[in-house]
Amino acid sequence: MTEDIRIRSAKPADLPTLLRFEQGIVSAERPYDQTLKPDPISYYDIAAMLDAPDSEVAVAEHDGRLIGSGYAQRKASRHYLKPEFHAFIGFLYVEPDYRGQGVNQRVLDHLFTWAREKDLPEIHLTVYPDNAPAIRAYEKVGFAPYILEMRLNLDEQ
Repeated sequence: MTEDIRIRSAKPADLPTLLRFEQGIVSAERPYDQTLKPDPISYYDIAAMLDAPDSEVAVAEHDGRLIGSGYAQRKASRHYLKPEFHAFIGFLYVEPDYRGQGVNQRVLDHLFTWAREKDLPEIHLTVYPDNAPAIRAYEKVGFAPYILEMRLNLDEQ
């Protein structure tokens, strides 16, 4: 079935489905982050990313239906790091019926190609440390832990 799945750049007409995918991501991540505000919340400005020259929003499509998504953005690295710019990816979502069929890999391949075409030699992403399924999926593709961001809530002390 994955051979029938097409990966392409998202179009403005895809926005309603992409907004639904975003809410699927928020729901999946809510158990990992008690600091998220109550619904409805939005992580991304997807409409702006669709038109931005330094962003690529990709979708997976099967039989005319969107089944997955992801984005890559050109980001400046910290001033003391090389390379000067990298690609940051996120918004990775696959409809439940299509999970485990390599859809994420195909979306990531599309985003990796975009990053190479933009001369971005590195890819960064963030993931909740307790989200073991996502971490396994990213490690399977070749990602490795890089830096751990920590926080302290002074109101809870």
